[in-house]
Amino acid sequence: MTSSIPAVPALGISEAELMQVLKNSLYPGAKEESIKLVIGYCKAAGLDPMQKPVHIVPMPVSTGQKDRDGWDIKETRDVIMPGIGLYRTQAARTGEYAGISEPEFGEDVVEKLGEVEMTYPRWCKVTVRRIVQGHVVEFTAREFWKENYATRSAKVTEPNAMWKRRPYGQLAKCAEGQSLRKAFPELGAQPTADEMEGKFIDAHGMVVEEIEPEKMPVVQPQSKSKPAAKAAETLPAKTANGNGDDPVAGANIIAHLRRKLVAQSVPEADACKKFGLDKLEDIRVPQANECLAWLNN
Repeated sequence: MTSSIPAVPALGISEAELMQVLKNSLYPGAKEESIKLVIGYCKAAGLDPMQKPVHIVPMPVSTGQKDRDGWDIKETRDVIMPGIGLYRTQAARTGEYAGISEPEFGEDVVEKLGEVEMTYPRWCKVTVRRIVQGHVVEFTAREFWKENYATRSAKVTEPNAMWKRRPYGQLAKCAEGQSLRKAFPELGAQPTADEMEGKFIDAHGMVVEEIEPEKMPVVQPQSKSKPAAKAAETLPAKTANGNGDDPVAGANIIAHLRRKLVAQSVPEADACKKFGLDKLEDIRVPQANECLAWLNN
């Protein structure tokens, strides 16, 4: 006869009692329906809710509608997401976890983002070691700060309070989470709560980063005898600088191009070489549109 004693003791008490414990200890102030989601998540995955393996993350979720300026209209919902501690625990329980390196950081970058001057590491690299068929194998992930940091809102480039206060620590968590998923893919692919800051869920349930609405199409210069034609895909126009030169593309455009490159399996280095760039951040608005046309062909 199968034992009725649960593998996780906390799940053996009544749900009402467990709800009370979680509400007054690990998730103070959380809504009851959100705590029920935590309990359901833990039951399905065989996790101990008393170890707080997951977080309740208030996240903007798209309603599928746009405001008059073209921005997504969103409502905030509580979403259950794993913490970095869950991936560490799951990796250790396999018996094949062989340790992790200290975070290695790239050179410091000093940049003004919105009204804030930030010093941040260009990248962070973390290596997780796993025993595979008796051999220690290394799985390394390198994450870039500009591709991970969370903004104060979708309409600004200024980092939020956490990324301003912990530019190194937050990036190290993102790199560690990615390396753990690479080393132990069977444990799950969901990003951690730390990685999800500043992102939202669209109307199709996909996790995305919001980019500026494309209200002003960028067109290539045309002969005066010919009407200007819209590009196949357009990006937000930016005002030329004081010298009258073409402006450098903004952070939203860079992120949009990177997603296009990844979607079409085009190395970023190839795009930079084609357009004579040292790095993608140097691309100017006309070049960005040329790059889009190149990727769409």
